[in-house]
Amino acid sequence: MEQRLSLITLGVADIARSRAFYEALGWTVSGIGDGEVAFFQAGGMIFSLFGRIDLATDAGVSAEGTGFRGIALAYNSRSREEVDRVLAEMVAAGAALVKPAAEASWGGYSGYAADPDGHLWEIAWNPGFPIAADGSVSLPG
Repeated sequence: MEQRLSLITLGVADIARSRAFYEALGWTVSGIGDGEVAFFQAGGMIFSLFGRIDLATDAGVSAEGTGFRGIALAYNSRSREEVDRVLAEMVAAGAALVKPAAEASWGGYSGYAADPDGHLWEIAWNPGFPIAADGSVSLPG
């Protein structure tokens, strides 16, 4: 298996609501899809929204369960100021602020917000993970 990710799919309660949330953040939905799924090109990978129950059924698992799901998505920013701006944009679009941005123990600055379905997003500035002009992040060394 090659060491890469191709697609991240979030199971959501209401695709239209979730699509509107991400579009309010400036993301552009792809023309692919029939309303049952929404795809967004995200750099060199794809981000998608799919009904939570449909996604669980497709995977052959139960859709039950709430609370922390053991995963957080991350958006790395180019500055502390961008962290604050992106968190504010997310809240204005309907996210819940989970943890206000603050200095992090690892030397950066980060905060957390949850999208309308409770998916955690860490918005972070990490001086050890520089961001290229195309938005990609590479491990140092």
